[in-house]
Amino acid sequence: MKFGFRIPSFTKRVAARTSLKRVVRHNLGLKAPKGFGWLTNPKKAAYNKVYNKTSTGCLVQLLIIFSACFSFILLF
Repeated sequence: MKFGFRIPSFTKRVAARTSLKRVVRHNLGLKAPKGFGWLTNPKKAAYNKVYNKTSTGCLVQLLIIFSACFSFILLF
């Protein structure tokens, strides 16, 4: 399990949006409703739940640092 920053991958993003499996599923209307991951693939759903709770995006950390610096400047 990864803890800490997420590192975005452009190639994985493109591959996920252009896969044959995705095209077939969307064209035939075979998508499961949101939240059905626990029924279709419980192991992956559990992993994703833990991953999303324990990792943060890199932009979140930058916003926290920027807001702290900005509030420090406003004090003076």
